[in-house]
Amino acid sequence: MKKHLFLATLCSLLLACNGTEEKAAQKLNQARQAYQQGRYNEAKLQIDSIKILYPKAYDTRHEGIRLMRQVELAEQKRTAVYLDSTLSERLRQLDRIKPQYAFEKDAEYQQIGTYLHPSQVIEKNLHRSFLRFQVNETGVVSMTSIYCGATNIHHTAVKVTAPDGSFAQTPTSKDSYETTDLEEHIEKADYKQGADGNVIEFVAINKDKRLQVEFLGDRNYKTSLTANDRQAAASIVELGQLLSGITEIKKKLEDSRVKIEFLEKRIEKDSTELSK
Repeated sequence: MKKHLFLATLCSLLLACNGTEEKAAQKLNQARQAYQQGRYNEAKLQIDSIKILYPKAYDTRHEGIRLMRQVELAEQKRTAVYLDSTLSERLRQLDRIKPQYAFEKDAEYQQIGTYLHPSQVIEKNLHRSFLRFQVNETGVVSMTSIYCGATNIHHTAVKVTAPDGSFAQTPTSKDSYETTDLEEHIEKADYKQGADGNVIEFVAINKDKRLQVEFLGDRNYKTSLTANDRQAAASIVELGQLLSGITEIKKKLEDSRVKIEFLEKRIEKDSTELSK
């Protein structure tokens, strides 16, 4: 009697195992079909469900893992094509507008060059107190407050005010310096966008309004931002958005290519292991 009971139990277990493998195999086939039709998210969901619903279907789960790598490779290749196309379009856009800016780069000392509005190049602004706006080739926008006068005011911050009383003010600059040229005292302080108290964006948004800038130091000094200076801020912010977008796409494209290389090597290894 016990022998018959044991055999009956064993048969039940075998049937259950076979049923589990069969259901898991159905999920795997559905995943393959989704993969072949380019529905990669659906394919991944089907593969994940095998692990959750049929944890003991070991052979099918391993096949699912191998299929998952193929799905991820196809997904990465599709992403790379999209990113490459987007990058090409952004670079064409950059080529169209680059002539509108002055480009400065000292090949001996600088790895990354800087774009300026043509009205704000050094040669056109000697002996003038103003805000200069620039963006480097990776899209990092910054502002330099430049004070020129008969005496020092030792400024380390600036405040920009609109006619309606609204204003933006920088925190204390972490990068300021002073020099003297003949009898003229020159002070400069740098501020990167994001650590500028929103002054750069404030000027760009209010480019059509009369803005006043106040240099804050041991003594304060006030002057007006010219129309060219205000326009410089707006155009540099716009260029910065394009350049930072290009930098981000390049990073994502490189990440995608690294993943593709890894997955191709792993799939090749899977193929070698299966052929043994």
